[in-house]
Amino acid sequence: MLRALKNVFFAGCLLACLCAQAPAGPALSELITGLPLAARSVPPAPIPFPVRAGYEYLDPGHLVPAQALAAALNYYRANLASLGNPRYLSVIDYTRHANEKRFFVVNMNTGAVESFLAAHGRGSDPDHTGYAASFSNVPGSQATSLGIFLTGDTYSGDNGYSLRLYGMSPANSNAFTRAIVIHGAPYVNPANVPLGRSQGCPAVEMGVRTRLINMLKGGSVIYSWHERFSAE
Repeated sequence: MLRALKNVFFAGCLLACLCAQAPAGPALSELITGLPLAARSVPPAPIPFPVRAGYEYLDPGHLVPAQALAAALNYYRANLASLGNPRYLSVIDYTRHANEKRFFVVNMNTGAVESFLAAHGRGSDPDHTGYAASFSNVPGSQATSLGIFLTGDTYSGDNGYSLRLYGMSPANSNAFTRAIVIHGAPYVNPANVPLGRSQGCPAVEMGVRTRLINMLKGGSVIYSWHERFSAE
C-alpha cells in the first residue's frame, strides 16, 4: 500500500510539473499525451544485455552498433507493456559524422532498418567539424543530449510539424523543458558538408520529416548514443 501511494504521489508531482510548464489552452491536452509513459517507474538508463535472445532477426545488415542496439533493447524489453508505440525502436549514433545516415529506425516486426540523416547541436560541435564532441543536459547549452527518449505527441511550432521527446535518462532529463524535439530543417541536407547544426534537437531532412514523425509518435523508444560518452 505504501509503495502504491508513493507511485501515485510521484505521478501527480510529474503531472503538476509538466502542466506548470505547458502553455494555456488546447495545447495542454497535447502536451500531456506522453505522461502515462513518462510517469511510470522505469530504469533511467539502459544496461546492455550480452545477447539479443528472441530478437536475433533485428538488423540483418548490421547497420546499428551492436552495443547501442543491445542497450536500447534492454529498455524496450523492460518496458514493452507500457510503450504506446512498440512498432519501432531507434538508435541515433552520434559517434558518426553528421553527413552519415546515423538515425537508425528498426522495424520490430520485420527486423528491417531504415537510416536517416540527423543533426546535432551547435553546443556539441562549436567548431562545426561535423562531429559531436561534447553533450549536455543543461538548458541553453544548445548541445545534444544522450540517453533514452520516449516520443510523445506531435504539434506545429516554429519548425513546422514536430514531435515532442521525453528524456528518461539522467543525461537527458531536461529534454522536455529544453524543447528537444524531432523536426525537419532545411540545413539537414546532404549537400551541406558538414551538415547544419541544431539547438540540440535531432533535426532531420524536410523530405522525410512527416513520414518519420508519424512512424515514431506516441511512445516509441529512441536511444541517443556515442561510443565514448556515457548517458549516465
